[in-house]
Amino acid sequence: MQLTDSHGRNINYLRLSVTDRCNMRCFYCMPKEGVAKKEHGAILSYEELQLIAEAAIGMGIEKIRITGGEPLVRPGIVAFLARLSRLDGLRHLALTTNGLLLAEMAADLYLAGVQRLNVSLDSLHGDTFTEITRGGDLDRVLAGLEAAEQAGFPPPKINCVIMRGINDGEILDFADRTLSHGNSIRFIEYMPAVKDDDWQRYSISGGEILQRITERYTLEQVDKGQFAGPSRDFRIPGARGSIGIITAVSGHFCSECNRIRVTSTGQAKGCLFSDEKTDLIPFLRPPDRQRLTAALQQIVSTKPERHGISVDGYVHKNFTMSQVGG
Repeated sequence: MQLTDSHGRNINYLRLSVTDRCNMRCFYCMPKEGVAKKEHGAILSYEELQLIAEAAIGMGIEKIRITGGEPLVRPGIVAFLARLSRLDGLRHLALTTNGLLLAEMAADLYLAGVQRLNVSLDSLHGDTFTEITRGGDLDRVLAGLEAAEQAGFPPPKINCVIMRGINDGEILDFADRTLSHGNSIRFIEYMPAVKDDDWQRYSISGGEILQRITERYTLEQVDKGQFAGPSRDFRIPGARGSIGIITAVSGHFCSECNRIRVTSTGQAKGCLFSDEKTDLIPFLRPPDRQRLTAALQQIVSTKPERHGISVDGYVHKNFTMSQVGG
């Protein structure tokens, strides 16, 4: 079954957040003090999350990515992933993590049936990494990347948010890494979630990122796989890994968007930067699969044509990225 929105896009991808908690405090993602603790019961149970997954798969969703916050901080996550991986009709199960707990958990995640990992890593220099994450340990993340491959995963994709004056001096360092490592380095334009009148000071376009890389290297374009995200992918000839550019601000990829998302509190959205959302709680407590499916179908049918961010500003209400699932 193919699931299509009103703009003719094939929607086959669900981003499902299991928690808004995190063991890091990346300044572009959440406040220094973290997010306010939710009351007991505000976060969806694993049974409710699985019900959403089953309804989405029944509609035509083929790929599910588990996100947070940081999904690995939630107790019971491995057993939940194992149950998801066995759902009929799910063709691809992926997980995004900050990597701090990956060294200890990689083998269990692989055995649970997770097929692909994305790791958020914004600097290869310890001091800069600690500054961006407000205390994160770079060595633990690098150990997690190695442990993931030893466990049997393909080299994890690395998500790197490039910010002018903070880590843009490392663009070539990350590009160099692809020569000897099989990771796909995905450079992501800084996206404003919380109101900052001067947010453009951090912004560096995908075009400028590519220009800096091509001043040193020749790049060849790489065909994307069936379940690939919105990046434009390239490879330095002979390199083990690849380079992706995600231009959410300077060059919208909305015409190719294939996803919907559900937050850990049960809010379904057709677009990360849309203010429109649907509360799924009434269809989960008590569970009503028919009404839940209808609500998800409505999210797909009303998915906006594009988001409202541009280099000149944005129109969405402020939100904390960790609470939406990135």
